[in-house]
Amino acid sequence: MEHMETYLYIALFAPLVGSLFASLFADKPKMLVTGIGTSTLLFVSWVSSVVLLMHVYHGDVVHVKMMDWIHAGGLYIPFGFVVDQVSATMMFVVTTVSTVVHVYSIGYMDHDRSFNRFFAWLSAFVFSMMVLVMSDNFAGLFIGWEGVGLCSWALIGFWYERESASWAANEAFIMNRIADLGMLIGIFLVYWNFGSLQYDVVFAQVDGMDATILMMTTAFLFIGAMGKSAQFPLHTWLADAMEGPTPVSALIHAATMVTAGVYLVIRANPLYSLVPEVSYFVACLGAFVAIFAASMALVNRDLKRIIAYSTLSQLGYMFVAAGLGAYWVALFHLMTHAFFKALLFLGAGNVMHAMDDELDIFKMGGLSKKMKWTMIMMTLASLALAGIYPFAGFFSKDKILEVAFAGDHYILWAILWFTAGLTAFYSFRLVMLVFFGEERYKIFGFHPHEAYRYMLFAMSPLAILAVIAGFFEHDFIHLVSYALPIEEYEVSHTVFWILVVITQGIALGGIALAVYKYSHGGFSKKWEETFIYKLLFNQYYIPKIYDEYICKPYAEISTIMWKDFDLKIVDATVDFIATSIYKSGMASRVVQSGNLSNMLRWMGVGLLILLVAAILYSPVR
Repeated sequence: MEHMETYLYIALFAPLVGSLFASLFADKPKMLVTGIGTSTLLFVSWVSSVVLLMHVYHGDVVHVKMMDWIHAGGLYIPFGFVVDQVSATMMFVVTTVSTVVHVYSIGYMDHDRSFNRFFAWLSAFVFSMMVLVMSDNFAGLFIGWEGVGLCSWALIGFWYERESASWAANEAFIMNRIADLGMLIGIFLVYWNFGSLQYDVVFAQVDGMDATILMMTTAFLFIGAMGKSAQFPLHTWLADAMEGPTPVSALIHAATMVTAGVYLVIRANPLYSLVPEVSYFVACLGAFVAIFAASMALVNRDLKRIIAYSTLSQLGYMFVAAGLGAYWVALFHLMTHAFFKALLFLGAGNVMHAMDDELDIFKMGGLSKKMKWTMIMMTLASLALAGIYPFAGFFSKDKILEVAFAGDHYILWAILWFTAGLTAFYSFRLVMLVFFGEERYKIFGFHPHEAYRYMLFAMSPLAILAVIAGFFEHDFIHLVSYALPIEEYEVSHTVFWILVVITQGIALGGIALAVYKYSHGGFSKKWEETFIYKLLFNQYYIPKIYDEYICKPYAEISTIMWKDFDLKIVDATVDFIATSIYKSGMASRVVQSGNLSNMLRWMGVGLLILLVAAILYSPVR
């Protein structure tokens, strides 16, 4: 067991060592060794994570306490970490995607003047996520939670000289701080009612806890998850986060940051399983976000934003599974989604490089001739995202639909089923407009080219996993059965195959419609003049509503408070006190003139005051 503890520490701290190493040269010109060094350390972390995953496969758990952390009164929190079946799965996903992204980034950031700073923050991002998933208590989880928030702010706003990037970084940071206040209240409620923040101690006491307390606790914890996983109404930051470098987008959307909210619900499943009202709300919100995000992806022209909306939609699927009590299905979809979503973003990075950072898919077309391997990988990823057999997305997404149908949640099932068709359509709308049809890029003077070979090589593990990961479903069930409830869903063999056929039918129909329409010139211009198109293109006007009714009024109130309260009352009061003291000091300077006659005169005045005071307050009359 001791050597397993060593593997735990290596898996956890290797990314931190890489980050510290790269940060030493953050202000220096590009040093290839920082990219290679951090990537190597990420690979070491991945190897350790795989060893730990194999160790816990048969039910073992590695639990270590490094030291005492907080010991004040009745509050005791050790600095401890646990590798069980859930955290080991997350570690594998995080390190797999992160290693690929690091290697890919060596080529992607090749000409960036802040090459070293990028790798310092990127490795810190991974370390924060590892702390989040490996901690054995809610306080440690919160430290990692805030760590990924900080790193996402630095990486989304990596090109801080661009106003749009700084604005997007601040939006993500502030919106997550709003949600994290709710999460903090949830953590306080956990400690207040359970007397501990350790997972094992808290979960051992849940059966005897008051239902109202559990409802409040889980609701506040979920507010934190809503912010981190960009669920409505705290969703607008996710699409705007595309301002960061594309490898950052791949990391945020596939392995770190947004998956943290789903992980929190899965990790706290003993709490959520006892409050069906909150859990059902989680499922309903997830279904709404799934179709809500997919509808916006239908009309968007921005390559990265379309993929970002698909992430938002797939997170909705995960929350439906978690809300319906199928925690292992949510984790399974989280894992498969990470592989093909990271592949999509890295493919988008290749296209951006080829198109001089152009993102409008209507300015592309016919790129398959110049970028054959990128086209193949993005098509594989899109097939997985659409849930087509035998790709990874089919197994996990169909399982979520099966769970909804078996639980008699037919409205949720119908929403997810329809969303599957939308997903297939917008995925292949992107593929058709970027890689096939008319070579529109020539009109705009672009000269596309394929990415570096080692960038394609780095992407290949994700392409393989996007194809085969679903076939490990039974091994995955065996693994997580030690940590999560595994329920059998009561659907007959016939109903199961009917569900599969109609789900595959709508997905293939969506693909066929996209291929047909965009190989024949797409939709007419009249479509872009309709109310529905404008509603979807403008994100249901929600960003505008936030700006008009929250941001601007808040800014106006702040201006009023600054001018009328801060300057005229607070500053005026402080200035009055300071001025009064200063003037009294100036007036009393005459006492210290150094003139002997004046000094004697003041001494006489003082003596006279003392005598009068003594007479007035003497006890003898």
